Amino acid sequence: MADHEHDHAAASGGARPPGDLRSRLRGSGYRLTPQRELILAAVERLGHATPDEVLAEVRRHSTAVNVSTVYRTLEVLEELGLVRHAHLADRAPTYHSVTDHEHFHLVCRNCERVTSVDADVAADLVGRLAAEQQFVVDIGHLTVFGHCQDCSANREDTP
Repeated sequence: MADHEHDHAAASGGARPPGDLRSRLRGSGYRLTPQRELILAAVERLGHATPDEVLAEVRRHSTAVNVSTVYRTLEVLEELGLVRHAHLADRAPTYHSVTDHEHFHLVCRNCERVTSVDADVAADLVGRLAAEQQFVVDIGHLTVFGHCQDCSANREDTP
């Protein structure tokens, strides 16, 4: 049971070789443009990021990318199964690379900390939903809101 906090400055240690990415894009009728490569690399570096955060990261390396390019590219990368999105707050979707392990998210309503949790932790719930409701859970889009341990402790200390 390896739940861990996902660092927003995660390294891209599991990055795909550009050749593999090129062949996946080409097989779907797309080319690996420098902008697409920059955007995927930014998602992998940031861990969990909104399109605006991806744009800011990409602009550190190139000013030739605008926000509409980021949105379109994220959609293409998601169609190809290279990135996923989740709704971690009442803001834009947050994208992450699929080179990371399959996980769902815990979001603290107080401090907004995001914790990535291995899919195995939800196995009982997923199994019950499948058996009782004939419902197949897309675990990568699952987000559970509540209060983290630190914020829960602080709430209990308040009279």
